Amino acid sequence: MPDWVRLQLDIDRFDDHAFESYLRRARMSGIHFATMAELGDTPDHRRTLYDLNKTCSADIPDRGEFYSYEEYLAQRIDVPAFNPAGVVLALHGNEWIGMSTTSLHPDRGLAFSEMTGVLAPYRGQGLSLALKLLAIRFVRSSGYRRLTTMHHPRNASAIAMNRRLGFVDQVVGTIG
Repeated sequence: MPDWVRLQLDIDRFDDHAFESYLRRARMSGIHFATMAELGDTPDHRRTLYDLNKTCSADIPDRGEFYSYEEYLAQRIDVPAFNPAGVVLALHGNEWIGMSTTSLHPDRGLAFSEMTGVLAPYRGQGLSLALKLLAIRFVRSSGYRRLTTMHHPRNASAIAMNRRLGFVDQVVGTIG
């Protein structure tokens, strides 16, 4: 397994306004945002989330085979850290085109950015930054002060996007 790039954001220092233009631009192009809590945490929506996550995860270097749907539910959804309000979705019409999922870990006092991804035809428009901005707002409104994430070292675009938002490298062993 590679040495993962571990990053952390200080929520108190994060400046939302610096990234507000990404939300405006997305909305002007017909993209809207909703959480899974707003849309409903239903079996159909869980399946749609799984399909979107699987498609977006295919681009992660050395990802390997994605979870089966049952494994995904058991490891990502049917766990105490899952919160439907922490699943931010980008929608074009009724199509789910992007996602940013964040889990909450009160036992460790942190939130964890599980996955942010956008379908290939919609990339290059700043949607990942817009999704991550909304995820950061969820973390802040939930009372957390740290948001952590980790990436494969060859996932340069994800690492750069997080660093642009203000995530900094973290010493191994300090993430939860």
